[in-house]
Amino acid sequence: MDEGAVKRALTRISHEILEKNRGAENICLVGILRRGAALARVIADNIRAFEGVEVPCGDIDISHYRDDIHAGAPVLKKAELPFSVSGKKVILADDVLYTGRTARAAIEAVFSLGRPDAIQLAILIDRGHRELPIRADYVGKNIPTSHSEVINVLIPPYDGETAVKLMENG
Repeated sequence: MDEGAVKRALTRISHEILEKNRGAENICLVGILRRGAALARVIADNIRAFEGVEVPCGDIDISHYRDDIHAGAPVLKKAELPFSVSGKKVILADDVLYTGRTARAAIEAVFSLGRPDAIQLAILIDRGHRELPIRADYVGKNIPTSHSEVINVLIPPYDGETAVKLMENG
């Protein structure tokens, strides 16, 4: 996907979020670090442009909540957000949905902060290969892949361009 395709996908996701939730009332965006945080900010900016409403937007480090942290690994800080998730519709944002383990960890992190009314998942790329019963509510593009392939999402501020690339692993 080139920059235009990524922007169109994020615009469509933003509109779908507003449609499903009947506007921006009582929603908040939580980006999964790293690239999900940048995508959440783009979606928040889109919603502000479409609705004139500032939606609370934060990011979350799910490292502490992953199920694949090895014994003896350093414990990173617990999840924190600059707003409460209790009673809100939380939209988690991430770049790629693969096995579902990152999304599961993010859901656990959100629940550690309070009890939201709902948690929804917005993903730029769904590449398949789920290991857990997780599905995205909003998907920019489905890209079926093999296990030997990798999806690279390039987005500022981390990269010098906006694009999605399919690469062979190794």
